[in-house]
Amino acid sequence: MTTLTLRTPTAADIPALSILSIAAFVAKFWMLYRPEDLLPFLAETHSEPALARALADPHSVYQVAERGGLLVGWCKLSLLPGFPEHARGRRPMELKQLYTAPNAQGQGIGAALMDWAMAELAARGADEVQLSVWRHNPDAQRFYARYGFTKVAEVTFPVGAQLDEEDLFARMV
Repeated sequence: MTTLTLRTPTAADIPALSILSIAAFVAKFWMLYRPEDLLPFLAETHSEPALARALADPHSVYQVAERGGLLVGWCKLSLLPGFPEHARGRRPMELKQLYTAPNAQGQGIGAALMDWAMAELAARGADEVQLSVWRHNPDAQRFYARYGFTKVAEVTFPVGAQLDEEDLFARMV
């Protein structure tokens, strides 16, 4: 197996990043949504123009995982808390997204990105890390629990007109 490389994405990565993020989201969650909710959501959050805007956001930090010249995962951090009303720390930050290519799960990509995320957030002064997880995703919940995250609140996540039930997990750094 080729070596996994983590790096900061560039504008040249946007097309592949869009394909990867749409594929990962759809593979896991397509069955939850009506097309009239899912398609606009994907355009607003995972299209090339949306990702170009997101990569330029000074409050966001990205890392991609690459193997054999292909993007196989990515992670997005927010230097601002997504749920300040539930913050316990003085400098909470958020792990916004952590995706692995559907055909590359179970290969340590998520763990490598998570290790990077925790080190990056600590280096940027976070004293608490928040993340939200779909309430009916026990695999993701177990993954985050291995890193010391625990449920602190119930929140929602909008996808079109649908509000997903999510659990807010957090951990002090």
